[in-house]
Amino acid sequence: MLAGINVKLEDLITVITQTESHRQRLLQEAAANWHSWVIKVQKMKAIYHILNMCNIDVTQQCVIAEIWFPVADTGRIKRALEQGMELSGSSMVPILTAVQSKTSPPTFNRTNKFTAGFQNIVDAYGVGSYREINPAPYTIITFPFLFAVMFGDCGHGIIMLLAALWMVLNERRLLSQKTNNEIWNTFFHGRYLILLMGIFSIYTGLIYNDCFSKSFNIFGSSWSVRPMFRNGTWNAHVMETNPYLQLDPAIPGVYSGNPYPFGIDPIWNLASNKLTFLNSYKMKMSVILGIVQMVFGVVLSLFNHVYFGRTLNIVLQFIPEMIFILCLFGYLVFMVIFKWCHFDVHMSWHAPSILIHFINMFLFNYDDPSNAPLYRRQQEVQSFFVIMALISVPWMLLIKPFILRANHQKSLLQASMIQEDATEDIEGDNSSPSMSTGQRASAGGHGAQDDHEEEGG
Repeated sequence: MLAGINVKLEDLITVITQTESHRQRLLQEAAANWHSWVIKVQKMKAIYHILNMCNIDVTQQCVIAEIWFPVADTGRIKRALEQGMELSGSSMVPILTAVQSKTSPPTFNRTNKFTAGFQNIVDAYGVGSYREINPAPYTIITFPFLFAVMFGDCGHGIIMLLAALWMVLNERRLLSQKTNNEIWNTFFHGRYLILLMGIFSIYTGLIYNDCFSKSFNIFGSSWSVRPMFRNGTWNAHVMETNPYLQLDPAIPGVYSGNPYPFGIDPIWNLASNKLTFLNSYKMKMSVILGIVQMVFGVVLSLFNHVYFGRTLNIVLQFIPEMIFILCLFGYLVFMVIFKWCHFDVHMSWHAPSILIHFINMFLFNYDDPSNAPLYRRQQEVQSFFVIMALISVPWMLLIKPFILRANHQKSLLQASMIQEDATEDIEGDNSSPSMSTGQRASAGGHGAQDDHEEEGG
């Protein structure tokens, strides 16, 4: 009995071993073909997904697909359909016909590997209507440049440039890897964007004379401390008693009169008011560039209105928008540039505050003795700009909705009148056959009676 049990156990072990080896071979074969199977399944799913969006012909021999496609790609689509017919061995010749449609076509912006990243940024804020001007080409310059105005460090810009250049030079090898890492794909798809951001950051970093928060003294500073000692303003006692000393550009020789050839003078890196000066400079430049970009965007909308013939939008949208932005923010840019050009070193102590002027402009407060006016007739000019800006607000927000509402009611009235006329025509058509049928019946009755009388006679 024990020997029989041992034989059965050996048989069971043999069966289990053979089963495990067979399963292992099957799994190895499946693993070897797994990648090709996944590709085939994905292709089949894609084919059935496209077929589900098509309609079957009445003859059950072909499918009908309605698609939007660029007119420039008509030849390529025809060649692709003919090539598909030849490869499949089908005898059904593909037919491509244009169908008239009242719906607005979808917006298609053709991109390449360089412009795709910029187009994605624009589309993230909203896709324009069909045939509207595409701002993505302008974004290729404005987006990385405005980033560099904020970033402004040539050292970090070089690091960004080298990283983006490495991705650009090795893009074919990196594309073939097909990784699913979302963070890596985000950086890789924006490699050209990062490349331009690095180039512009190097440029603005040189303008700010900033490399890893350090300045370059390539051309030599235009400021000198020697005239301060020669003039007697500074001496040993002043040096010992004052922890901070301030250069006076009004003293001849302190400032040479020749600006630093490129960028910010490196002496500002040693100044205690470095952040105050650089932040004021960067803030004002950012305001100027930002307002210029906003005005440029509003001007682009004018091309859309002209192209589509929207006179109402030009009069009630573009013009008040330009009046509002120029009377307020355009005037702010004017004050910044005017202050830079008008007040020199001898008048800088009496230069008024632009921020206080801009606030008092809305308050109509011109009696502030601590803030002198920038120019003559400033009160009249600023009052006129504020009044025009206030007028532009209802001009822009109230008139157009009432006109659109009136046009909508007019269209509804016309549609109801057309429907009433159609209803009357249908009722008239229904009543005319009934009347003619009754006449024919009565006439037929008389005729029959006459015939009968004739026969009786």
